[in-house]
Amino acid sequence: ESQHSHRGQVVDVSMTEGAAYLATGNFGLMAAEHWTNQREDNLLDGGAHFYGTYETKDGLFISLGSIEAKFYQLLLEKLGLDEEELPAQMDRTHWPMMREKFRKIFKTKTRNEWCEILEGSDVCFAPVLSFEEAPGHAHNQVRNSYGEIEGVLHPNSAPKFSRTPSSLSANVPAYGENTAEGLRAWGLSEEEIEKLMASKAIGWQG
Repeated sequence: ESQHSHRGQVVDVSMTEGAAYLATGNFGLMAAEHWTNQREDNLLDGGAHFYGTYETKDGLFISLGSIEAKFYQLLLEKLGLDEEELPAQMDRTHWPMMREKFRKIFKTKTRNEWCEILEGSDVCFAPVLSFEEAPGHAHNQVRNSYGEIEGVLHPNSAPKFSRTPSSLSANVPAYGENTAEGLRAWGLSEEEIEKLMASKAIGWQG
């Protein structure tokens, strides 16, 4: 718009509206009468046995997202279950029973044992990792998803670009360290910056 009209405009950003936008799929399910207000009764809120988290033998957790039929069939195969002996995947009346069955199965092995069985397949599976564990996971290692600045662990820059790679800054700026520099880059004069500083609209440590 600024390129066409050469005029600026207010960008009104609301976190609550962002959350509402993320729930677009849920509103679609509700409109199709596939969503209830009962907790843990729906496809994506823990009601479905094939979409959620389970505790393992060692007290850790794994997560599943095997919604599509081909992924669900593979999950049953990996769990040693015969699909023909079970109710249909989307038969909601049997979800509580199937969730209990899954719960008992996942408690028979440790999280790492389930990783060995399920990782690398199309089951749509992942271990639930702590903040300390996440940087060391093989996927994050290969992707170089984390890095350190002055000994402090940080997520690396994302997304990644093939022609213009980015990286974390070598120095962590102090609070407000680059405020004046940024305002100058936006075209504010020294007088304007001083007025903002005097009114405490901005601040920095120098």
